[in-house]
Amino acid sequence: MNIKPWSFSKIKSFEQCPKKFYHLKVTKSYKEPETEAMYYGTAFHLAAEEYVRDGTPLPEKFMYGKAVLDSLIDKKGEKICELEMGLTENLEPCGFRDDNVWWRGIADLVILDRESKVAWVIDYKTSKNTRYADKGQLELMALAVFKHYPDIKTVRGGLVFVVCNELVKEQYDYDVAPSLWAKWLADYNRMEQAYIKDVWNANQSGLCKRHCVVTECVYNGRN
Repeated sequence: MNIKPWSFSKIKSFEQCPKKFYHLKVTKSYKEPETEAMYYGTAFHLAAEEYVRDGTPLPEKFMYGKAVLDSLIDKKGEKICELEMGLTENLEPCGFRDDNVWWRGIADLVILDRESKVAWVIDYKTSKNTRYADKGQLELMALAVFKHYPDIKTVRGGLVFVVCNELVKEQYDYDVAPSLWAKWLADYNRMEQAYIKDVWNANQSGLCKRHCVVTECVYNGRN
């Protein structure tokens, strides 16, 4: 059992409910069911990667995202699709699968404009609106880009909602990295303390009744 390497999704899962996190991510005694939306999202990501990287035509069902993807292709800089990044516990860059990897993240698309010392970090979203947009993932990816590409001094992040053709964006400058790391390290430390003390309290919410797979929890509506 281990909580390392951690990621944005692990932190969000722990914040939602430590008990559910324990069963899904630590002991893996339960598994989230795969949904049609998950299959659809995976298929779009693969199609977008092949279109941007190789020029492979988009399938007809994903043509709604073509204009957005074309605008990204037109941006100046080197395009890297599905960029896997890892960091050690000392926040040094390392390989995604290295033995000493402490944090992991995958960016759907990174555009490096080394001449301007600017990078774009893009994450594709297939949700129909931006209501629940969470820019935390962009934040962590920006921090990792600063480590892996030290010549980059500004990261422009974007959550690209391809269905509704909207962009949720944020800019991160290199000098704010220490304060952003302090926040994420505090989040990680809370998760680490739960692991060390083996205390995984349940957070009761509206998701418990119908949507949680951890049936042994007292708040689960299936009990």
